[in-house]
Amino acid sequence: MNWRLVAIPASVVPFIILFLTTNVSPQDVFAVGLVPFVASAAAAIVKIMLQAVRFKYFIKRFLGYDVSSTGKTLSARLAGEFVTQSSPSYVGGELVRIAWLSKNGVPPGKAAWVATMEIIADVFVGSMLAFIAGAYAIYNGGSVVGIAVILVAIPTFAVWLALVLFSAKRNLRLPSFSQRIAERFLPKEKAGNLIGAANSAIADLCKMSRENFNSKRAIKTFAVGMAITFVAFIFYGISFMVLANAVGSDIGFFDSLMATSASTAVASLPITIGGSGLAELGVWAYISNLSGIPTLDDVVNDSQLKVIIAWRIATYHVPLVIMWVALMRLAIGKVSAASLSQQAGGDNKPEDGSATK
Repeated sequence: MNWRLVAIPASVVPFIILFLTTNVSPQDVFAVGLVPFVASAAAAIVKIMLQAVRFKYFIKRFLGYDVSSTGKTLSARLAGEFVTQSSPSYVGGELVRIAWLSKNGVPPGKAAWVATMEIIADVFVGSMLAFIAGAYAIYNGGSVVGIAVILVAIPTFAVWLALVLFSAKRNLRLPSFSQRIAERFLPKEKAGNLIGAANSAIADLCKMSRENFNSKRAIKTFAVGMAITFVAFIFYGISFMVLANAVGSDIGFFDSLMATSASTAVASLPITIGGSGLAELGVWAYISNLSGIPTLDDVVNDSQLKVIIAWRIATYHVPLVIMWVALMRLAIGKVSAASLSQQAGGDNKPEDGSATK
């Protein structure tokens, strides 16, 4: 897990490049003002907390009971989000959530179902907004960025839509070559057990799909989850709008929502950790390219760059600290539980080391 700390300094590299190659300085970034910066960070934190609320809601509705207290559930979701935000293509957080649910007695298939529904809600809402953003950009003359956003969003949307459709009709399995790949890194027996467990969890997931997609209650639950996700994206759009308007830019709420939605789609490309550089590029390209492809001079002197850097710090680095604290609480809890278990085991041993009868 420590390697994920690389995401923090790596995310600063695009800022350094911008400071060296454009007319934007750190002083320009600070000029956006403390109040707008705090408001932007607060909007981003609300977005993350709404995702945590959705996680708890899905657990309660899909499983029929709460697996833990509200505080621990929200903390687990935030901990998983740190992994998501420090990985290429925003993946990995679902594994943390599945592990946490399994630790709290949820069968792997049901735990995977809850995590999968979260991913699908994010993908469906994010893709729909990206498609709208792309179409809106094309309508306003930004054909290059509009087409690019749509093309980036299509594969992710298609993959998860196919998963939903196929999992509701048949049992899916890992491809046969996955066993050979696993055996390159693990002993044959362990690799077989790992693939077998994965296929068992996938089978349970498909069973959950068939049961839930034929249930009006489950469909309603997913619809509410989609609505929560949409509201979360709205707050993400607000996070950029407050900073842009703080420096006198005439960017309304809809344009800001479209720009941040395009940014999310572009940042999901598996190129950089946590979308560093891609998120900034997505917002800048969307705002700048609506009126055509900018020249090099436009890039160097673009006053929006300072807003974009401030926005990235407020919506990525500040929440990342909160998510890191949640992850450490989760990790410390595991270590403490393991230490208590070892201590209890040691206390049960006779002092002379002889076996008990």
